[in-house]
Amino acid sequence: MSDQPLYGFDTLQIHAGARPDPATGARQTPIYQTTAYVFRDADHAAALFNLQEVGYIYSRLTNPTVAVLQERIATLEGGAGAVCCSSGHAAQIMALFPLMSPGKNVVVSTRLYGGTVTQMSQTIKRFGWSAKFVDFDDVAAIAAAIDDDTRAVFCESVANPGGYITDLDAVAKVADKAGLPLIVDNTSATPYLCRPIEHGATLVVHSTTKYLTGNGTVTGGCVVDSGRFDWSASDKFPSLSAPEPAYHGLKFAETFGPLAYTFHGIAIGLRDLGMTMNPQAAHYTLMGIETLSLRMGKHVSNAEKVAAWLEKDPRVDYVTYAGLPSSPYHDRVARICPKGAGGLFTFAVKGGYDSCVKLVNALEIFSHVANLGDTRSLVIHSASTTHRQLTPEQQEAAGAGPSVVRISIGIEDPDDLIADLDQALSKATA
Repeated sequence: MSDQPLYGFDTLQIHAGARPDPATGARQTPIYQTTAYVFRDADHAAALFNLQEVGYIYSRLTNPTVAVLQERIATLEGGAGAVCCSSGHAAQIMALFPLMSPGKNVVVSTRLYGGTVTQMSQTIKRFGWSAKFVDFDDVAAIAAAIDDDTRAVFCESVANPGGYITDLDAVAKVADKAGLPLIVDNTSATPYLCRPIEHGATLVVHSTTKYLTGNGTVTGGCVVDSGRFDWSASDKFPSLSAPEPAYHGLKFAETFGPLAYTFHGIAIGLRDLGMTMNPQAAHYTLMGIETLSLRMGKHVSNAEKVAAWLEKDPRVDYVTYAGLPSSPYHDRVARICPKGAGGLFTFAVKGGYDSCVKLVNALEIFSHVANLGDTRSLVIHSASTTHRQLTPEQQEAAGAGPSVVRISIGIEDPDDLIADLDQALSKATA
């Protein structure tokens, strides 16, 4: 089908990028479980390797099943193109790879998933890159952190674990003024709740493992390019604006225009980093996306009910859900996430660390796992798990202090979830 603007989200989540298989007429996208593809002739092979023709060479680079997923996510996000890869963490490295070089830095939010904090504060140093952590509620501090070596600004739309909503419009203005791309991790919101490109984001990254797949079966990641950034406006991004030696001096920005970043992600990023998404994972994610709007609506309605109940419970110190009128981020919901604040948030248990551990152990419906965005409700004590590697100061800044539990609200009966939390809180605070 033609992905025209006249189609609504519910239609696009099913049809975008997908067409009946030309060989068999199969209506569901087949799993093309193949490593390589036969070339028509020597000239065809040469044209593909020279980036003069679009097609399939080798499944580390491109695969028909993965290609459908890339087109679908790009369409739902309002982007020009997308590159899928093996995990959300892989997507973050893929996103930075064309932008960074030794000695360069990225300005990042303090409110990030604990693994991302570790990746940004520790792992990227091995590439000679560095990260500056800033409270993104303070746009002046973001601007002050940017220097001549900054190459990107990075944040989450709905921050994990606390469910804080970033003022993307304000952050985008700072990045745009500095001539830098804004990278937004939209995993917790999905394009159903938030479309960062409409708020000025240059790139959007996803852990497709989470809400996009929605059933806890596979890992994956995606980088979506808005196609709106002028990579040739300065000399800061030579990977995209300068001649590429591996392709006989081809300039990606000049040759591919709005798709420059996407083509670079495939022709250089996947070629050399090899963070490939397998076709079966892409198939599972495609099936998950078909029900994305239905699931996200239920996640939101359940989260609103559970969060409201928790906020009134005397055994709970506070709840961070932005969908609550008491949240300092509540005024951003209508503007940034007009269909709801998502299904992820934290709450603090009276009694601190020990009470949190008892709560997690006492829950019956909630699964204690290091994941989010499942149809099942999930719980984790971030300070002892996902954010364990961080300092106490970093944990508090990320909203993952010792008395805090993160819950990912699923699509079960909300009354059952409340009853489960009630009995667990009784045991945790007895």
